[in-house]
Amino acid sequence: MRPNGPKPALFSKKEGELSLSGPVLSDLLREVLEKRVPIRFRVKGFSMSPFIKDGDMVTVSPFLNGQPHMGDVVTFTNPKTKRLIMHRVVGKRGDSYLIRADSAIETDGQIPMKNIIGRVTKVERNGKRIILGLGPERLLIAFLIRRGLLFPLLPIVWKIIHPLFYLQPFAFLKILLIGK
Repeated sequence: MRPNGPKPALFSKKEGELSLSGPVLSDLLREVLEKRVPIRFRVKGFSMSPFIKDGDMVTVSPFLNGQPHMGDVVTFTNPKTKRLIMHRVVGKRGDSYLIRADSAIETDGQIPMKNIIGRVTKVERNGKRIILGLGPERLLIAFLIRRGLLFPLLPIVWKIIHPLFYLQPFAFLKILLIGK
């Protein structure tokens, strides 16, 4: 039995921003990506930290080649909970993908391709593009996550990779080559 109160909101407006959640956001993502157009929005949650953090702006793009690859960060609906989630591909079996959050102990399980909506192609934090986690290093990150080695090794390499988070693409090469 439902109480006679107001229905829960599927979206809210705050300070000029429209906040969507649940099935509304999932449906919107699917509609936009089916038109082969990327969509940009602010994410909530800590499961993809340190590569994607709460409040980051992400751009989700359609799969131009039709399928995700190892290390891609994908947006999908969980077949059991129907929740919209953004996590990393760490394996593949048939037409399903093993997906896991960067900071999780367990995987989300095998997610069928029909539940995968799009791929994260850009992350921005405080107005600056974050390049680490979506480039070629995503393969190493996926391997370390799948083997449960990312967090034991992260403190060791954090001092080296942390400055790269805030560099413009290829700026680190300039630093290495020129020294400025």
